[in-house]
Amino acid sequence: MEDRFARYLRYPGTPTDLTGDHHSNERQGWRLPRGRMIVENAVFTHADTPACARADISADATGSASPARRELTAVLFKDGSADAHRKWRKTISTEPFRFRSGLRTEERWELSYARLRAFNEEIESPEELARDPRGLAALHEWAAVVDGALATVAGIHYNLFLGSLVDDESTERDLVPFHTLSRTGTFLCTERGHGNDAAALETTVTYDRGAQEFILHTPHERAQKYMPNTSPAGGPKSAVVAARLRVDGEDRGVFLFLVPLTDADGTLPGVTVEPLPDRIGSPVDHCVTSFDRVRLPRTALIQGPHGRLLPDGVLHTDVGSQRKRFLHAIGRVTTGKLCMSASTLGGCRAALSIAVRYAHTRRISGPTAGSRIPLAAHRSHVGRLLKSLATAYAMTFLHRSVVDTWVHHEPADRDRVERLVAVAKGWITWNARAITIEARERCGARALFPVNGLAEYPANADGAITAEGDNLAIWCKAGAEMIFGHTPAEPSLRSTAVPQGVNALGDPVFLRDLLAVVEGRWHHRARLNLRSGPSGDSLGRWNNASGAALELVEAHATLLAADAFVAAAGTVPHAPTRSLLRDLCALFLLDALAPRSGELLADGHLTAAQVRAIPDTVDRLTAGLTPHLGVIADAFDVPEEHLGDLPMLTAP
Repeated sequence: MEDRFARYLRYPGTPTDLTGDHHSNERQGWRLPRGRMIVENAVFTHADTPACARADISADATGSASPARRELTAVLFKDGSADAHRKWRKTISTEPFRFRSGLRTEERWELSYARLRAFNEEIESPEELARDPRGLAALHEWAAVVDGALATVAGIHYNLFLGSLVDDESTERDLVPFHTLSRTGTFLCTERGHGNDAAALETTVTYDRGAQEFILHTPHERAQKYMPNTSPAGGPKSAVVAARLRVDGEDRGVFLFLVPLTDADGTLPGVTVEPLPDRIGSPVDHCVTSFDRVRLPRTALIQGPHGRLLPDGVLHTDVGSQRKRFLHAIGRVTTGKLCMSASTLGGCRAALSIAVRYAHTRRISGPTAGSRIPLAAHRSHVGRLLKSLATAYAMTFLHRSVVDTWVHHEPADRDRVERLVAVAKGWITWNARAITIEARERCGARALFPVNGLAEYPANADGAITAEGDNLAIWCKAGAEMIFGHTPAEPSLRSTAVPQGVNALGDPVFLRDLLAVVEGRWHHRARLNLRSGPSGDSLGRWNNASGAALELVEAHATLLAADAFVAAAGTVPHAPTRSLLRDLCALFLLDALAPRSGELLADGHLTAAQVRAIPDTVDRLTAGLTPHLGVIADAFDVPEEHLGDLPMLTAP
C-alpha cells in the first residue's frame, strides 16, 4: 500500500518527499488504520442511559447493516450513478486517502495532487468522465469527504479544463498527457478586476495573421488571472485561459485558449505565477497568473458554434452577441455548479456523521450523582442534529433531481435548466455551510482543531459558495428572470384554502402545498414591487423588487427540495422506512414554514390552532426520530476507515 501511494508523490517538480521514514510518517499523522470505535449492535448498554437515547444505529443482530439503513442508503444514492458512488466510496477507503494531520500547507498541496493521481487510476476514460455530469458529481461528493482540495483540483481538471477541450470541435488534440496526468489542467477565467462580471475581462489575445499565431497578454494588474491553481505543486500544468480576442484591432469577444504554463523546471517564458496567501479551508495552491506577450499556435483557440476563426482572420459564429458567445464558451461552469453543490453535500454529510457519532460516544454528567450519559440523551442536542439531517436529505434529493434534469434537458430548455442549476447551487451550498457549522458546534471545543477532521468543512462550503458564481449574484439573476419568466407551483393534491386539523402538520404533502402558497405570494409581491419602482430607472426598479425576488428564489428552491424529498420517500418499498422518511421530510418542511406561519395564518391557509401546534409537532417528530438518529446518519455511508482515524471519535 505504501509503495503504491509513494509513486503518486514522485514526479518532476515535487518540492518535498512526503514518503519519508516510518517515524517521520508517524509525526505527520500517517497512522495505521484504527479499529471500529463503537459497538455496532448497540450503542448504549449502560443502565443509566435513558430509553430515548438507545438508538439502533446501523446494524442488526448479525452485525450486518439494518434493513432501514440499507434502504435509506439506497434511496440517497439512487441517481443513475450508483456504480460511480460505490467506486468512489471504495476508493476513498484505501490507504492514499486515509486522514492525515500535521502536514505543512505545501505538503497538503502535494498530497491532494497525489490523491488526484490515485483517483485517475480508477478512471477508465477521462474524456467520458468529462462528458458525464452524474459521474463528475459523484466524484465530488466522495472526494470532499476526505479532502476538499482534492475535490477542487479534480473538478478543475476533469470538468473545466478537460471538459472544455472535449467540447472543442476545431481540431484533433493530443489529450494523452492530460489523461495520464503527466500534465495537470487548470482553468483561468476570473481576474483581479472581474469576478461575477467575467464577461468584461481584460486579458487579450491578438491574432497575428502573418504568423498565424496568437499573442496572449496581460495589459495591466487588473487583468491578472486571480486564484487559479497554477503553482509548481502537482507537476507540469497547462491551462484553458479565457481572453478577449482581437483581430485587426477589433474586439471579437471572449474565447478560450489552451496554454502550457509550466514544465518540470518551472514556469514557461512569458508566464508569471505568484502564490496567494493561505486561505481558510482545505489548502489549494491558488495563485495570481499573468502573461507577457506569450505566443500560441492558431490551434490553441477552442472553437465551437460560438466562434470559428479561419486562417485569414474571419470569424464565423452561430451566436449573436459577444455576451452570449462568452457564456457559450464557458458553458462548463454550469456542470461546475453541480460539482460545487456535490462537494458540499459530501462535506456536510460527513460532518453530520462525525457529529452523530460524537453524540453517542461523548458522555457527560447525568441527572443523578455519579451517573454518566451520552450527549444523545438530550433532546436539545439531538433536535438540532435531526433538523440538520432532515435538511441534508432534502439537499441530496434536490441535487439528484437537478442533475437528472440537466442530463436530460432539451436545447430549447437550456436557459431554464441553467437557472435551475444555479438556484439549487445557492440553496445547497448555503445550507451546507449552516449544517457544517451546526455539526461543529455540537462537537464542542474538540471540533475546532483540524486534527479532529471537522473544522475545515464549513470553510470548504464557503469556497463553494463563491466558486462558479457568487451565490447572491446568481440568485439575483435567477430572481430577475423568474419575476416574469416563471409560473409558481400549484398545490399538488388539495387546496389549502380550508385548513385541515393540527394532525395535518405531520403530513409532508400538506406542508408542501403551504410552501407552494409561499412561493406564489413572493412571486406576486416581486412583480408588484418591480412595477412600482421608479419609472425610467432600471436599477431603481430592480432594487425595489430584489428583496421579494430573492425570497421567491428561496421559496422556490425549498419547494423543489420538498418535491424531491416526497418523491424519493415514495419509492421506498417498506412501510417503516417510508414512514421514517416522511417524518424526516415533515421536520424539514416545518422548519422552513415556521418563520412564514404568520402570513399563512393571516391569509387563511393556517388556523391559529395549527400555528400554536407547530412547536409541539416538531417536538413529537423529534422524539419519534431520536431512536433512529444513528440509522439516519449512518445511511450517508461515510467509510469507517475515515471515521475511525479521527482522534475525536476514538479518544476518551
